[in-house]
Amino acid sequence: MKRIMIVDDEENIRFLYKEELEEEGFAVECAKNGREALDKLSLFKPDLITLDIKMPEMDGIETLKRIREIERHLPIIICTAYGEYKQDITTWASDAYVVKCADLTELKTMIRKLLGLL
Repeated sequence: MKRIMIVDDEENIRFLYKEELEEEGFAVECAKNGREALDKLSLFKPDLITLDIKMPEMDGIETLKRIREIERHLPIIICTAYGEYKQDITTWASDAYVVKCADLTELKTMIRKLLGLL
């Protein structure tokens, strides 16, 4: 079973993604900010991470940088409500960029693609 970590400060987003991805057969762990994600990284050992950008304590850009220092080849999807960050060079270290939407089709497709399930 593939393991996915959802990193987002919005509780309702974490809940929605967790429910949807578990229905798809994934094991899911959630973190409410970058600091919590880094703490859980070695314990949960995800196969992929979805990462919000705007979060308290440690934003997604800093979290992305720190995860890459630890797990260079771990697939990371930036998943944010802010489309303008797609042009920001600091987000290019991610493997994909998905703008949040109520329809999770694009996110699920990208997850399957990055995990080699398509």
